[in-house]
Amino acid sequence: MAHFIDRRLNGKNKSAVNRQRFIRRYKQQIKKAVSDAISQRSVTDISSGESVTIPSKDISEPFFHQGKGGRRQIVHPGNDQFSEGDRIKRPQGGGGSGGGQGDASSDGEGSDDFVFSISKDEYLDLLFEDLELPNLKKNQLDKLILYKNVRAGYRSEGVPSNIDIVRSLRGSLARRVAMTADKKAKLRDLEQKLADMDNEPVPDQQLMRLLQEEISTLKQRIAGVPFIDSFDLRFRNFQKRPEPTSKAVMFCLMDVSGSMDQATKDMAKRFYILLYLFLSRSYKNVEVVYIRHHTQAKEVDEHEFFYSQETGGTIVSSAIKLMYDIVQERYNPVEWNIYAAQASDGDNWTDDSAPCAELLANKLLPLLRYYAYIEITPRAHQSLWQEYEKLLPGFDNFAIEHIKEISNIYPVFRELFKKQAA
Repeated sequence: MAHFIDRRLNGKNKSAVNRQRFIRRYKQQIKKAVSDAISQRSVTDISSGESVTIPSKDISEPFFHQGKGGRRQIVHPGNDQFSEGDRIKRPQGGGGSGGGQGDASSDGEGSDDFVFSISKDEYLDLLFEDLELPNLKKNQLDKLILYKNVRAGYRSEGVPSNIDIVRSLRGSLARRVAMTADKKAKLRDLEQKLADMDNEPVPDQQLMRLLQEEISTLKQRIAGVPFIDSFDLRFRNFQKRPEPTSKAVMFCLMDVSGSMDQATKDMAKRFYILLYLFLSRSYKNVEVVYIRHHTQAKEVDEHEFFYSQETGGTIVSSAIKLMYDIVQERYNPVEWNIYAAQASDGDNWTDDSAPCAELLANKLLPLLRYYAYIEITPRAHQSLWQEYEKLLPGFDNFAIEHIKEISNIYPVFRELFKKQAA
């Protein structure tokens, strides 16, 4: 049996193995601390690492020790005040008083905290564990297995178009050095001997002639080594690797009208930043389309979606119509898995809420894998929520959730994108 010991150094004298073991052992406590911490973060810091606090009682381990009570006669090492059999006076101040620096709690109980710092990657792994895009499937045109040619080292045989000149010349140089090194060393010695004989007053002509012949023979043998041989040729090797063919797009619709105050907009941004981090970390090939709307809807880029300020009235149907037009123009539902998330405070023109529900029911929902509506308001539900509620019995790919405060964002996000049973 072979044993392999990993002696690679860890950054900043930290043990990566012990760190991962600690995270696995106390995963539930760390996940709870992470979910509690996300509500306290600013919008710009939502994707950085975190220092999580775990009660020390949750990480305590059982151990064997001698119980209190009974008659014991013990002299501890280093004691210079007492001898065996001495009687120790009772501490002054009565029982229950300790020598610690903290104050006693009102109920007589207390607990210490253990602070553990996790990196950005560990934080996001814990944040998005057990989440997935619902109903993600391979569409009809994508069931053919597609292959992509990828580099897979070198080989000694191949077609001329795949020859690697640098690698071939490197092999040629190594071969010529190996085949001529001893001959060149012998040639230098013979040339040195010939030069020494030329300096003699009466050189031996016959010996010089033999040396010259041997030198000529060595030079011919060295020159006879070919510059490049078929053995030196190296060809780039390619292998076919199957590529995932499921294509998905996520539409993000956000209300930026005057009724959305800054606190509500910040909560909407928190939700969409979570969504963006989840998609970019879990799905490499998911496209994201950003749509902002007040009385008019507009497709924008990522920076404008999160940071641009808008005011005005609210016509939600403008965003739904724009999304439908983009789907028809760029994302064929036969080829694409289409998702959408809409965030709003629920305010809308009274005459516009019913047309929104009709657009979703008749045009968009039959084309989508999933549509999530998030209403962000501490008030009672508005007309848009009431119209959307009527769609729930008829569409299993439609969900609505209510966010009242920042602490509701992460639980709602997990509820919307939790893994479905197989």
